[in-house]
Amino acid sequence: MTPTDKRAGSDEAFLREVDDAVRASDLTSFWTRYGRWLLVALVAGLLAFGGYIIYKNQLQAAADKQSEEFVDAMDKLRAGQQKEARAKLATLAKADQPGYRAMAQLVEANLLGEDGKTKEAVALYAKVAGDSSLPQTFRDLALIRQTSAEFDTLAPQAVVDRLKPLSTPGHAWFGSAGELTALAYIKMGKDNLAGPIFAQIAKQEGLPPSLRSRAQQMAGAMGIDTVQVDEKKNTATASADNATKGE
Repeated sequence: MTPTDKRAGSDEAFLREVDDAVRASDLTSFWTRYGRWLLVALVAGLLAFGGYIIYKNQLQAAADKQSEEFVDAMDKLRAGQQKEARAKLATLAKADQPGYRAMAQLVEANLLGEDGKTKEAVALYAKVAGDSSLPQTFRDLALIRQTSAEFDTLAPQAVVDRLKPLSTPGHAWFGSAGELTALAYIKMGKDNLAGPIFAQIAKQEGLPPSLRSRAQQMAGAMGIDTVQVDEKKNTATASADNATKGE
C-alpha cells in the first residue's frame, strides 16, 4: 500500500468518525429539544386509546342494560302490568341507543292506538318516521304503521305516493307496504294495478304466511290465480332445464 493509499484510508476513517459524531450530536440535540414533547405525545396517545376502550365498554354496558329494560317492559306488558311497562318505555324512548329508543316509541304508539288515541299514535309514528337519528328500518316501519292508522282518512293516491319507496318487491317491508298500496289502488278503482301487487306478495317467500294467504285470496278475487302462475312458471323452468340437459 502506497503512502497515498494510506492517507486516503485515514481520511475516509476520519470523515466517517466526524459523520458519526455529527449524527450523535444531532440526535442528542434533537432529543434535548423535542424529547419531552415526544413523551407527552406518546402518553397522550396512550391515554386517548385507553379512554376510547373505556368509552366503548361503557356504551356496550349501557346497551346491555337497555336491552334488559326493554325485555322487562315487554314481559310486564304480557303480564298486564301496563303502568309499569309504559314507565320503562318512556325512559327507553329517551335512551342514547337509537335502536331501543325507536322500539320503545313504536311500542308506545301501538299502545296508544289500542287505547283508541289514534291522533296521538299517528303523531308518534310520524315523529319516529321523521327522526333521521334512528335506523332506517324502524323509520320505514313507523311510516307503514302511520299510514295504516290513517288509511281511512287519507286520499288513496297519498297512500300510494307515501309508500312508493317501500312497496317494491325485495324491499324489507314490501309485504306490508305493498298490501296497503294495493288496497289504495282498489279504492281508486284500479284493480288492474292492485292484482299484480297481491300476486307478487303471495309469491314472495319469507313473508308471513297469513299475509301471503290473504294476498293470494285477493289476487284470486281479481282473476289472478297465483298457484296456476307458479305451476306454469315451474313447468317452463323444468322444460328449459331438460332441453339444456339434452343438448
